[in-house]
Amino acid sequence: MTHRSHPLSRRAALVGGAALTAGALLGPPALARPLRKVPKGFLWGTAISAHQSEGNDTHSDCWLLENLPETVFKEPSGDACDSFNRYEQDFDIAKAMGLNCYRFGVEWARIEPEAGKFSLAALDHYVRVLEACRARGLLPVLTYNHFTVPLWFAERGGWEAPDSADLFARFCERATRALGSLIGMASPFNEANIHLLGKLLRMGATPEHVAKRKAMIAAAAAKTNAPKFSSLLFADPDRVDAHLLDAHAKAYQAIKAGPGDFPVGVTLSTQDFQPVGDNSLAPMIEKMVYGRWWDAVNASDFVGIQTYTRVRLDAKTMVPPPPGTEMTAAGYEYYPPALGNTIRLAAKRTAKPIYVTESGIATDDDTRRVAWIDETLAEIGQCLAEGIDVKSYMYWSLLDNFEWTSGYGQHFGLVAVDRTSFKRSPKPSAWYLAKRAKAGMV
Repeated sequence: MTHRSHPLSRRAALVGGAALTAGALLGPPALARPLRKVPKGFLWGTAISAHQSEGNDTHSDCWLLENLPETVFKEPSGDACDSFNRYEQDFDIAKAMGLNCYRFGVEWARIEPEAGKFSLAALDHYVRVLEACRARGLLPVLTYNHFTVPLWFAERGGWEAPDSADLFARFCERATRALGSLIGMASPFNEANIHLLGKLLRMGATPEHVAKRKAMIAAAAAKTNAPKFSSLLFADPDRVDAHLLDAHAKAYQAIKAGPGDFPVGVTLSTQDFQPVGDNSLAPMIEKMVYGRWWDAVNASDFVGIQTYTRVRLDAKTMVPPPPGTEMTAAGYEYYPPALGNTIRLAAKRTAKPIYVTESGIATDDDTRRVAWIDETLAEIGQCLAEGIDVKSYMYWSLLDNFEWTSGYGQHFGLVAVDRTSFKRSPKPSAWYLAKRAKAGMV
């Protein structure tokens, strides 16, 4: 996830000190609508990223940016959820929920903390993580890069550097050599088009925010004595897009070379662009935000849909939600139908398998998270009824984790995490999703 500050900005057991009993699985009253059985092989899971959950990612670009005086981050990530040490607790919860996959990432900055110098200890750690995931019957769905990069990579220009694709492919080859035999599915990037969505979001950025962002990058450059310092979420989209496309293509080949034989796809930030009035910008903005990434999908093995809301556009700009609209804690509209609409968009753009690799809601009212799960599963059910072969539902996120510039104030998780003890406390929504997953019904 996720990064959502406006349409962007996600059996009896004892797990993490929380008693998980059959009574917890009862969930809300029976639904009025009929449920649909999912196809054989359907994946039920959650999604999370390395930087947002592991903690102490000290060799990354984001660690530096979060800790600068001139930062746009509300707070630093610090220990995050300490999932670097507590990943088995997280897998235990997922297993108790009856999930059959777990989407997570490895951290490039841990594996290659210095250019060309790979940490065998870090690779061994991720081998243990993948083995623990497999041991619990969870298919590992791996992301090689979820926004953050090694500090050395950012210092030399990040994705703006002409050789950035080759450096990323080198990392992917080395990581796959160590981990490939344990991977179930993979994508080189999380939300490979996130930089293009950034172009849209910056249309509504205030001059104050633009200045603060520039000051942060300038401060990072000064602190590292690196005038070309560049970090993906704050980079010029037009200067990085071609390099990211090249990086995906080269990483795809490096990962497919094995070891291992698993699908490698493209996960996209999929927005439900809706026109308002005549001459809407929606078609133009849709073309801009997806760019050439549907071509990348068609040259890969699957597409991952990652949808949180809709974006309404008139002839001039983004249009606010209608009066009285329910808003999430991340500041955007509560609109579950967006997921169905983006699945349909993907079905038009590609014949590749379609997976929902992220969908979630930031809220402190867990009844609304239960409603979100129900309503987004209904969208998948309708798409299945229309003949679209949707292959997964992965909720963002298992844990309340670090939400980028928003810090720890936004709660997407099915599981609360105590910020001092790191105790995991599953919410009722976790057991509602568990009920649906165990029944295999959307």
